[in-house]
Amino acid sequence: MQEKINLSIVIPVYNSGATIERLVNLLIEKLSNQYKLEIILVNDCSKDNSEKICIGLFEKFKDVIRFYSLAKNVGEHNAVMAGLNKVCGDYIVIMDDDFQNPVNEVIKLVSYTTAHNYDVVYTCYDRKFHSFFRNMGSKFNDILANYMLRKPKDLYLSSFKIINKFTVDEIIKYDRPYPYLDGLLLRTTSNIGQLKVEHQEREHGSSNYTFKKLVALWLNMFTNFSILPLRISIILGFVFALVGLVLGIYTFFEKLSSPKLPVGFAALAVSIFIFAGIQLIAIGMIGEYIGRIFISQTKKPQFTIRRSFEKEI
Repeated sequence: MQEKINLSIVIPVYNSGATIERLVNLLIEKLSNQYKLEIILVNDCSKDNSEKICIGLFEKFKDVIRFYSLAKNVGEHNAVMAGLNKVCGDYIVIMDDDFQNPVNEVIKLVSYTTAHNYDVVYTCYDRKFHSFFRNMGSKFNDILANYMLRKPKDLYLSSFKIINKFTVDEIIKYDRPYPYLDGLLLRTTSNIGQLKVEHQEREHGSSNYTFKKLVALWLNMFTNFSILPLRISIILGFVFALVGLVLGIYTFFEKLSSPKLPVGFAALAVSIFIFAGIQLIAIGMIGEYIGRIFISQTKKPQFTIRRSFEKEI
């Protein structure tokens, strides 16, 4: 008889009181007979009754569930890192709490990963049932990752994925603030697969990814895993310096040929605004890097667990 796979499922919980209980019940019903299952719930300071429901689930399924309540809202990637620091399984599935990824697809994902011996397998979809804004944000994120992280262009960085324990143990060594999970995975291993799965419409509420959160995510990608923005600033500096030199030479010879020609105020003002804007962008980018270095040196935590619910051994 084949030994059961030790499977951990990490679910970051945020304002999912309407769905989390049904999701956990369905996971246990479908998966507990096939795997040595553990479910890690991480409540990222939900504003609804998610915490109470998660505690109830722990009391009901102490052999399967561990629950951690964070002291401060830290965002999805930090909450996932909190869960990854607690897992025991040989394979770890990360999934959302909104039922957009059917439970049956977890079995498909685990089977595919073990059959091909991948370190990480991302999921992809024929059709995504996200909002237009979320889809545009994902597409922009994908383009940025191609250049910033040197991601394979055909790889979609989905939140629903599976990681083996070796890779998890490597990425949780990163204990600095502002983790970007996909950046950590891409710099740890190249043994990455992709599996097409079903994607469903969100059953309740709307996406928690606001424009502000997406910008924060992109900044994490920029400043934690790439110096490309700084190199772009250098290139822009050279380009605009060259443009300024050409304009200066042109103005000089134009003045020689037409001494009475007035100096163009509009051209001067536009040039000043362009150069000043480029300088401020470059200085701001440098400041962002320096600021994050400072915050890292002050040991800002990725997450703080206020309450832990674990079975006593």
